[in-house]
Amino acid sequence: MRLPYVFAGLLAAMLAVGGPAQAADDFKPRLVRFGFGLVDDSNQGRAARLFAKEVEQATGGKMRVRAIGNASLGSDTQMQQALIGGAQEIMVGSTATLVGIVPEMAVWDTPFLFNTAEEADVVLDGPVGEKIKAKLEAKGMVGLVYWENGFRNLTNSKRPVEKLEDLGGVKLRVMQNNVFIDSFKTLGANAVPLPFSELFTALETRAVDGQENPFNTVLSSKFYEVQKYLTVSNHVYSPWIVTVSKKWWDTLSPAEQKVLKDAAIKSRDAERQDTRQEAVKALADLKAKGMQVNTLQPAEVDRMRERLASVNAGIAKSVGQETWNEVEAAVAQARAARK
Repeated sequence: MRLPYVFAGLLAAMLAVGGPAQAADDFKPRLVRFGFGLVDDSNQGRAARLFAKEVEQATGGKMRVRAIGNASLGSDTQMQQALIGGAQEIMVGSTATLVGIVPEMAVWDTPFLFNTAEEADVVLDGPVGEKIKAKLEAKGMVGLVYWENGFRNLTNSKRPVEKLEDLGGVKLRVMQNNVFIDSFKTLGANAVPLPFSELFTALETRAVDGQENPFNTVLSSKFYEVQKYLTVSNHVYSPWIVTVSKKWWDTLSPAEQKVLKDAAIKSRDAERQDTRQEAVKALADLKAKGMQVNTLQPAEVDRMRERLASVNAGIAKSVGQETWNEVEAAVAQARAARK
């Protein structure tokens, strides 16, 4: 008399086991290349490895992510083209190098747009940040999340930059991005666009005098070996963005897409915390390694802002007045919420 109940219990147990097994079928064996530009032992590298670990754990090892740094898969622009063509799966790189593909990305290059990293979080992760990120899909890429590169600061081998005039004649490497080129030309520097992968050699051979990047990147890339002066200018908050090839993305199951999104969010949160903690330590380390550090005073920041008014007007025109207004409103709202 008890056999039906035993059978029912066994059937229920089989079904319970079958549930996860069915879910596991949503994941196919895949090797995913995740490219990034910095060295392996950097905030990019650590976050990429965390992303890989999360994806592999969530898929029972079926999706295996290779985090490939040191620009081994090419510069940001080369990897972007590889994603568009379907020759590479995932990358993280600067939003600034996407401006030629999605003009609205230029709004994140606006000098002195954000006062704090927390303001940037709110705006980038909010509606306007999502709206701009979504424009990548029509161009062959899917934006997952924004990571943090951080506030950019100036280094050079020529002289301390303490006032606007000190930038005069400095050959300054900038990203291959018109906003950066126009901004530093307007400030008096000789702006030289170069891929990041060529930067150390250019600094070492004095093909350029200086560059601008967050403290973390200056330290991890060992620019202190070929640069003497560091100016804390915080002139631009620079985001990175994790992007996926749309050609490849469209071959994934909904479950696989969700795993990648979830891993991207987890890596974003960890990367931002890591980057901010590392920035404090990196500045101290750069001082200890002999870099001469000065902080740009508020009066000089104001002078630079005034000089850059025409650049900001150009950004508003290139991204569209509606996008510019939405970003400005989001920044004002984020700023007010923190008071």
